[in-house]
Amino acid sequence: MHRTTLRRTGLAIAAAGTTAVLAAAPAMAHHCFVPMYSLDAPESSNWFVMSAQDGAFYEAGYEAACDAAVDAGYDALRAEGLPVGIKIFEKMTIGDPKHTGRMNPNGADGKGLEYFMAGSELPFQMVETWIEGAESADCGPA
Repeated sequence: MHRTTLRRTGLAIAAAGTTAVLAAAPAMAHHCFVPMYSLDAPESSNWFVMSAQDGAFYEAGYEAACDAAVDAGYDALRAEGLPVGIKIFEKMTIGDPKHTGRMNPNGADGKGLEYFMAGSELPFQMVETWIEGAESADCGPA
């Protein structure tokens, strides 16, 4: 019973987070991003890295209950073939530095350069899946 309540709470939080991200999407419209399948990528001053764990907190206010939950969240992402984070290019939109509306025609296919304004669902799927995975972990007595 307790696990079911936690799972429902986690899904409600994920839904709220998705709503928050969708509401914020117009503000991010000029940004492009690249899905990350490892958090060990080199850093760059032009890219802002958002891990799935950070995204869950930032967008849904969700924090994993224990280290096992963090690991379970990332395991869930890997099992689904989803990224563990995204790198957001902050300086300009690649391929459209003057914001003329040009965009890579494959800009929301989940395979490379993505655009928030192209309707990419990848960040939402990443956060929701990470939260679901984290919620499935046994962190012992609460």
